[in-house]
Amino acid sequence: MTTTASHHLSPAFPGRAPWGTAGKLRAWQQGALDAYARREPRDFLAVATPGAGKTTFALTLASKLLHQHTVQQITVVAPTEHLKKQWAEAAARIGIKLDPDYSAGPVSREYHGVAVTYAGVGVRPMLHRNRCEQRKTLVILDEIHHAGDSKSWGEACFEAFDPAARRLALTGTPFRSDTNPIPFVTYAEGSDGIRRSVADYTYGYGNALADHVVRPVIFLSYSGNMRWRTKAGDEIEARLGEPMTKDAIGQAWRTALDPAGDWMPNVLRAADQRLTEVRKAIPDAGALVIATDHTAARAYAKMLREITGKSPTVVLSDDTGASKKIETFSSSDDRWMVAVRMVSEGVDVPRLAVGVYATSISTPLFFAQAVGRFVRSRRRGETASVFLPSVPMLLSFANEMEVERDHVLDKAKKKEEGLYDEEDALLAEANKADDEADGEQDMLPFEALESDAVFDRVLYDGAEFGMQAHPGSEEEQDYLGIPGLLEPDQVQLLLQKRQARQIAHSRKKPDNEADLLELPADRRPVVTHKQLLEMRKQLNTLVAAWHHRTGKPHGVVHNELRRVCGGPPSAEATAGQLQERIAKIQEWATRMA
Repeated sequence: MTTTASHHLSPAFPGRAPWGTAGKLRAWQQGALDAYARREPRDFLAVATPGAGKTTFALTLASKLLHQHTVQQITVVAPTEHLKKQWAEAAARIGIKLDPDYSAGPVSREYHGVAVTYAGVGVRPMLHRNRCEQRKTLVILDEIHHAGDSKSWGEACFEAFDPAARRLALTGTPFRSDTNPIPFVTYAEGSDGIRRSVADYTYGYGNALADHVVRPVIFLSYSGNMRWRTKAGDEIEARLGEPMTKDAIGQAWRTALDPAGDWMPNVLRAADQRLTEVRKAIPDAGALVIATDHTAARAYAKMLREITGKSPTVVLSDDTGASKKIETFSSSDDRWMVAVRMVSEGVDVPRLAVGVYATSISTPLFFAQAVGRFVRSRRRGETASVFLPSVPMLLSFANEMEVERDHVLDKAKKKEEGLYDEEDALLAEANKADDEADGEQDMLPFEALESDAVFDRVLYDGAEFGMQAHPGSEEEQDYLGIPGLLEPDQVQLLLQKRQARQIAHSRKKPDNEADLLELPADRRPVVTHKQLLEMRKQLNTLVAAWHHRTGKPHGVVHNELRRVCGGPPSAEATAGQLQERIAKIQEWATRMA
């Protein structure tokens, strides 16, 4: 194993080897190996953002432990059949032979170990326990959070790998939407009494972005008018992204994704235009639509065929040839792939640079895994573009790409009675975890009737740019035409220039010709996510002061501000709306004085 740190290498090295390994290591990989070598622990949890090269690190460590005779065999546990085959292929490139087709019995002498799935371990845990007891085993648990997917999987992993000599747990998303414990992960209790997972080495998206190891992600969100019929027969019309109940948000969201409406064709057309621009700098750049189900996937594929003149690759979860299709697409220069769920995690298609989030799954875990398919960097300056519906929850996830999370094992304790903060209540409601399986169990039946699409905004590095514009307009084209090769600071500067041009252009138009459909330019200032939080904090402080002066409950004051100023709850309000409420309550205070 190489022991020289890679600080003098291009940070994006190796160019095309997120799977497999390279002759030299990235600085974080060497740092993680050094951290392991200092302690030689039995259990080690390495958290690294998708695309950073967890496989290279793990296989380099495995090679070292085999060479030192610390272990005699290796077992890799992966979430899917496709991933276990990719592990075997990656290991073979450095001389480690893993059997990806192992099911039972002794392993052939030609192999150093096996690659299996969590589901396979769940079926026959004693088989793997016996192997660990017979020979010193290194177990590599890829995307370890999956071991908490069900009680049986977690218990099977404990039973199977408790005797293992060494256990290396890997994940790019070390959190879950539930409180199921993850096997072989250490939890530490914080000052708030809540236990959180503790990683032995962490390399987050923010660090990887600064090192040019991953691509910066530009999120392009689309709104539009949605019309649907409820189970009770009522017809409802609403604009995607407007404040609504949880059920209404879900129904508007699914109306947008309905293949019979106009929202999806418009968004796919825009995404294809973006792909064309990206391919000017990255000739083999590919795009992926992540669909909710097989029916939608086939319908989206038909739309893309009509838009591009060529049939996209369609990958369905029950397709026996799915792995082969993904491999073929990865090595080709075809434009589009449409998939259901299975490409959301761990699948390596480094050339994916444009994505469409066309699923109603709403957990932060799935969103992070999905976006992780587009951040794998091959050379410095590449950018990724992800199109998504203007749903508050998704926009929040996009704004928090760089936030590092841990798995929380305990639910937060209730605050002392009598202390009520509307902002905390709203955030708690927004962050309620849906069922991790698909996130749709609580949605009420409905019938999608009609949808259209409107370019809403661009989100990048915690800031928002742009104003609403019609599909095909000059304003939309400005953002779709952003070059595919840019440094992160260049992306920020260019977006600021595009927005300034859009504002100047819109002010010259008569009101009845303007592309802006909602707030005027001065009501949509560019602020960072951090600045928005500071504004909400300032508003809450003023509301608390008004409570002490008047005796009115916090919630009543917030509701009164909303009644006077308009707009959604402060957790969903824009910077302009928050500033208006701050000014209003300051005006109240001045009058009272």
